[in-house]
Amino acid sequence: MLKIRLKRMGAKKNPSYRIIVINSTTKREGRPVQELGHYNPKTKVMKLDKTSALEWVKKGAQPTETVAYLIKNCNDDGTLNYVKKETVKLSKKAQAKAAAEAEAKAKAEEEAKAAAEAGEAAPSVETAAEA
Repeated sequence: MLKIRLKRMGAKKNPSYRIIVINSTTKREGRPVQELGHYNPKTKVMKLDKTSALEWVKKGAQPTETVAYLIKNCNDDGTLNYVKKETVKLSKKAQAKAAAEAEAKAKAEEEAKAAAEAGEAAPSVETAAEA
């Protein structure tokens, strides 16, 4: 079975990868069937032959999870369309504090809603007593 996967290149703690088509039983740095491009995760630079990659997928080659992401987010010219995530990771203390604030806010809204309902109910009772 053929796989489309990454072949690690580069120095220690400075990885760069080649995107290759290779037999699934061969080792990671083995001889590939075809090289489709390269990817540097530190600089987010990528060059990929997208048409060849899609042809290999049609032929039955299985892309790994990372390569599938790269193919999906690849522009037509073969560069990576990288979108930085907007979510901010919080520490456990900050998450607990945010959850407590959200809980307090929900409780305050609930009390305000109950007070508003009680305020509306009280005048209607008075008007009924007057009649």
